[in-house]
Amino acid sequence: MTDFPLLGDTASTEASGDGLLGAIADALPALIAYYSVPDLRCRYANQAYAAYTGHTPASIVGLPVHETLGDVTWEGIRHDVERAMRGQRVKYHREHTLHTGETRLFEVQLIPHLDRATRVQRGCHIFISDITERWKAERTMRESEERMRKFSEATQEAIVFHHEGVITDGNEALIRLTGYPLHEIVGQSIFSYISPEWRALAIEYTRAGREHPYEVTVRHRDGHIIPVEVAGKTLPTERAGYRIVVVRDITARKQAQAREAFMALHDPLTQLPNRHFLMEQLTQVLALARRREGRAAVLFLNLDHFKTVNDSLGHQAGDRLLCDVADRLRAGVRDADIVARVGGDEFVVVLTDVPDAQGAAAVADQLLAAMNALFMLDQIPLALSHSIGISLYPDHAGSAETLLRCADAAMQHAKDSGRGHRQFYDASMDGGALDVLHKERLLRKAIAESGFVLHYQPQVRLQDGSLQGLEALVRWVHPERGLVGPGEFIEFAESRGLIAHIGRWVMCEACRQLKGWQDLGLALVPVAINLSAIEFRQRDVAAEIAAVLQETGLEPRYLEIELTESVLMHHTGQVLDTLMALKALGVGVSIDDFGTGYSSLAYLKRYPIDKLKIDRSFVMDTPDNADDVAIVTAIIQMAHNLQLKTVAEGVETGPQMELLGRLGCESIQGYLVARPMAADAALQWLRKGAGQ
Repeated sequence: MTDFPLLGDTASTEASGDGLLGAIADALPALIAYYSVPDLRCRYANQAYAAYTGHTPASIVGLPVHETLGDVTWEGIRHDVERAMRGQRVKYHREHTLHTGETRLFEVQLIPHLDRATRVQRGCHIFISDITERWKAERTMRESEERMRKFSEATQEAIVFHHEGVITDGNEALIRLTGYPLHEIVGQSIFSYISPEWRALAIEYTRAGREHPYEVTVRHRDGHIIPVEVAGKTLPTERAGYRIVVVRDITARKQAQAREAFMALHDPLTQLPNRHFLMEQLTQVLALARRREGRAAVLFLNLDHFKTVNDSLGHQAGDRLLCDVADRLRAGVRDADIVARVGGDEFVVVLTDVPDAQGAAAVADQLLAAMNALFMLDQIPLALSHSIGISLYPDHAGSAETLLRCADAAMQHAKDSGRGHRQFYDASMDGGALDVLHKERLLRKAIAESGFVLHYQPQVRLQDGSLQGLEALVRWVHPERGLVGPGEFIEFAESRGLIAHIGRWVMCEACRQLKGWQDLGLALVPVAINLSAIEFRQRDVAAEIAAVLQETGLEPRYLEIELTESVLMHHTGQVLDTLMALKALGVGVSIDDFGTGYSSLAYLKRYPIDKLKIDRSFVMDTPDNADDVAIVTAIIQMAHNLQLKTVAEGVETGPQMELLGRLGCESIQGYLVARPMAADAALQWLRKGAGQ
């Protein structure tokens, strides 16, 4: 029998495929065919191959390859077929698009058929397998691996693969985190890189297969410790124990947490303990002193005239001074003692172990001497005095709160009795301290309940007596004393951090009231509002004024802000930006109490100012006092040269008014025109002037 490819050597058998081998070929999940050589005509095809080419097993027999496959396909595989006709086994892949639009990938094998006796090639076996699913799976795997590779290279988190704790792979971030090259890491125990105190926790976490994040520390190759957050995941593999671990360096987070914890207990400017931390430490000191039957002292320090430093040299200079004071206090006591900042210019020193009152007094005297030495601020020598109050445990009090209050009362007594020295607490001082607390409590209640009223004083033009503006003046409706003027509570409110609340109320109420009068056809003039230096520094003045104007409906040209000279002397950038924002709104700016400050006059040309208000202290003795007349004359002439308007305050007599008129002052304000009036009285005055 001759050597025939698959099924015997009769044409009928080839065509029908009815033999056993034909049945097997049809059952296989592959396309199978046989072509003779050299004519390349089909001699056999199983059901799958015939259907693939659009024929039946019977109709395809005898057809040349270009007819069975089509000219386009034939041209695409001609080179591979020619190689097979030369006796080479050929394997290649070919994509095929079905009529449904789906793309399938086939693996084609061309196997030469050689005569066993003569070794002459008689034909070529064709085996075609659909490998689409395997191809898709491999492509998905490759894409997944590529994504993982890119992710592991791009992420800052270290990625570690391990099997039962033995590292099998890692990314570049792991190398950076540990300081070791990858070839030294692979094969090592993952737990060997964890700090010993955390190692047991990490082993138990891994053995239990947990996957929640937790924190440990790892040791870098150079020895430094790195806090990390670790999260492990078990990989879905046939072999157990495979895990992927993501390790995140949390050094920055830990530093931020430590900084946040520090700032919660310390003053951000001087880095000293704040009041809250001081009370904790003082309580511990007193508990220890109580057990040992020892003694402790509290020194309450306050800088004398610190506000003058802020007003004359600026807020930044004041901050530097506070830091210098803190440094001197720390240097002047023992390491075991405590130095804290409890307020703007208030410091507390706790002496943890003193033999007696003389020992506490000696330390206080040393601190006073250290503080009396000159401070240097921007090459400017500055002499500053301090007032110190001293309280003793157990002589004056047994609790931290009471001991601090006693030292505060003694400090206030030192300031009231001349400043620049120390005072021990005495029971007679409680009254003054309680008065301060009572005043603050009442003032806070007034803020909460809007316990203030505004009085209005007119400003009129000298030339014709016409109304030019109204100044809003705040009064405290004191529950015990009745109406209290601003001189008795504004400075106190500034020292207690309450001035901003009062200032907001004044601005809103003045704008609301003026808008109400204008709706009646009255007071089509600006209302002037005083703004303290503290308010100007601490608040976004321009934004707040814009909001108030929008809320009340008052036009910006009817609002005027009065500032003292001290506001304009420093913080040039901030002040200029704020004033320019006010001018952009259309709000007027005037300088109140002009001539009483310490600054140069350079700010008059630097800032967008509209008006100067001549202080009443220069007006009250005119025209009889020649010096005051000269000062008023100079102010008015300077204002005219700078294109600024002038308003004289405190005008009470006809001669004063006549003098100001001759000197060219535009407007006056004072008792000669009208006293400050409550809103109802001001309304009647406005109606009378309008002839209503």
